[in-house]
Amino acid sequence: MTSRFFAFLCFGAMMSCAATGSSSGTSDGNGSASVETRSTKKSGGTATNIDTRKYRTTFPAAPSNSSAPAAPAAPTNHVREQVSLLMDSVAQVNRNIKYAAGYRILAYTGVERQTAMNLRNNIIRRLPEEKDYLTYKQPTYQLKIGDYFTRVEAQAALAKIQDLLPNALLVQETINIPK
Repeated sequence: MTSRFFAFLCFGAMMSCAATGSSSGTSDGNGSASVETRSTKKSGGTATNIDTRKYRTTFPAAPSNSSAPAAPAAPTNHVREQVSLLMDSVAQVNRNIKYAAGYRILAYTGVERQTAMNLRNNIIRRLPEEKDYLTYKQPTYQLKIGDYFTRVEAQAALAKIQDLLPNALLVQETINIPK
């Protein structure tokens, strides 16, 4: 309770000083105060000026005649060799990855092998760079085309063969990473 009363009393004293404008400070144009005083009211009604300059932090001024910046500090702990060694090990691990999540075009699902083979030959003529996957799970054949990392890539390839495959779908699947 006493701390609240003391805080209220200090707040009141600061408000009365701010209201009367008795705190003064002048500037010499360089941003430094030449005289800074604060007045406090005593119970008798007289104001006393207190010099508060001794509490201010002072910083040394930069030399005005030197226009060249200081030389940068030289590094003391070289880690370039360690980083390149770690990057080589990460690259080696990444070379061993053979599969990833991606997309393929599901071109055909049905029971007729000859239809699947004819469709496969037509797609190979249109997209010779794409790999095809013909699988047989009794009694159906499935023909899937390509290994695409993103749906956008798969959609672009599907647009090239849309007239051959009006019912083709994009399916999420584990794809082979090309080397």
